[in-house]
Amino acid sequence: MNLVARVEVTGYEHLPKEGNFVIATNHLGVLDAPMAYYALNRWDLIIPVGEKWEKIPFINWLGKYFNLIFIDRFNPDIKTLRKIIKLMHEGNNLIIAPEGTRSRTGAMSEGKPGVSYLATKLGLPIIPVALVGTEDEFLFANLKRLRKTQIQVKAGKAFTLPKLPKENRDKALKQYTDEIMCQIAVMLPERNRGFYKDHPRLKELLAAK
Repeated sequence: MNLVARVEVTGYEHLPKEGNFVIATNHLGVLDAPMAYYALNRWDLIIPVGEKWEKIPFINWLGKYFNLIFIDRFNPDIKTLRKIIKLMHEGNNLIIAPEGTRSRTGAMSEGKPGVSYLATKLGLPIIPVALVGTEDEFLFANLKRLRKTQIQVKAGKAFTLPKLPKENRDKALKQYTDEIMCQIAVMLPERNRGFYKDHPRLKELLAAK
């Protein structure tokens, strides 16, 4: 990582001193997954990645050693969710991008409810993390010029979500997902907030800063 980037990490004080947790982050490029291991310097991590990567032999091989969990991003994947929950109960920590795929513009797209479901199911604290500068476009352009990419990793305060209600669960999941995404967006530059730039909850968080 140090060969290709200059990485500034802030917010270590927000990591729980004990117990496991969920990290929710925006997703910009191929460096995002290895960035988790670099920034945290620990191996008890689980990182769900898109099912398409499982077909690439090298990535499939890496997945066995880096706890990459291949998940269907477009259809309900109950079997994989149960596997993640089992690994979490064994003491691992989950790193997940609610958007489900890399942003092609650098701006946030709408988050999917999977992370909210997992977080409420597990009852664990969520740590929002904002990534700035990991876009593939910047990375590969800098590599061609033999320049290091400037990257910022910012962790926010941990928070928990209420248990899902018995009624209107879809509405609650949408609200919980928006909360997670806005907690990430408030740490991003305005140009990167994308889908959430005008969200009422983001405006509340910005006003409270």
